Amino acid sequence: MTLIAARRYSHGTAHDEALQLTGEPAPELPTHSFDWIGLCEPDPAEMALVQRQYGLHPLAVEDALNPRQLPKVEVYGKTLFVVARTAELKDGEEIDYGQTAFFVGPGFLISVRFGSTRAHRALRSELETQVDRLSEGPDYVLHAVLDFIVDGYLPLLEKLEEVAQEMEEAAIDVFPEQAVIRRIFRLRRQLRRFERVIGPMEEMCERLVLADLPCIDPAARIWFRDVLDHVRRAMARMRGLKETLAAIVETASLLEQHRQGEMTRQLAAWAAILAVPTAIAGIYGMNFEYLPELHWHYGYFAVWAVIITVCGGLWLRFRRIGWL
Repeated sequence: MTLIAARRYSHGTAHDEALQLTGEPAPELPTHSFDWIGLCEPDPAEMALVQRQYGLHPLAVEDALNPRQLPKVEVYGKTLFVVARTAELKDGEEIDYGQTAFFVGPGFLISVRFGSTRAHRALRSELETQVDRLSEGPDYVLHAVLDFIVDGYLPLLEKLEEVAQEMEEAAIDVFPEQAVIRRIFRLRRQLRRFERVIGPMEEMCERLVLADLPCIDPAARIWFRDVLDHVRRAMARMRGLKETLAAIVETASLLEQHRQGEMTRQLAAWAAILAVPTAIAGIYGMNFEYLPELHWHYGYFAVWAVIITVCGGLWLRFRRIGWL
């Protein structure tokens, strides 16, 4: 049995003995009492045992065992079925996704976790110290675990923002190399997948806030509103990161075009300056007997004076307009 923890709580206090999963129908619990069961990657036989004990709908059980579900909220009679997706960085800049499904019913909350390495033990221990809040029932536990999952998005986005900032600063000095450009497009592809996988979390949280759902106390909706706010902030940061990565290539391209334009203007200016002595030397290099000033004693110096004057005037002109 991939059972992580199974406890029964009464008025926010855990019973001393561990809860046994026998497959027999669970008894109806009094008010302010509920079972909290945590499973990690169970097989179908183990889930069938939990299904019989708590009367779970077979379609919900099937979805819980499929680790590729998108976030959603569904109602099966008096049981609420919620699917949330987890995300964490793996192997540098690779985002690894997991899934946590919840069954929330009268007197029980069952979590089924796939893929995520962030266990709920520390969260359970923390909640057990908050007797007043834990006594409110499984809907409060659902909020706490969802908030725990959503908070896991922030370190991931912060790391990717640091990477994007480093690439952005480097792109100002020199146009990115092919390896850097490939890295940028890999990150953009990762973020597009993040938006596709995690994006429905926003809609799911909105339904928990606005819809009239079983096992969710209207007074608890304010807690889910806080989770919704965290999801929206994470998605806003993700979209901003996508725009930053797109702007890196665009900005670097514009800067490179500007640098190439400056080099082109400089080359054009020097070509114009050198064209003057080239043209004069070409004319006087012709093998004609009669050329102006050819036999004048100061002709050589006069030609040099013309060349220096014209080239100097062109240099000053190009210097004034910023080409040199």
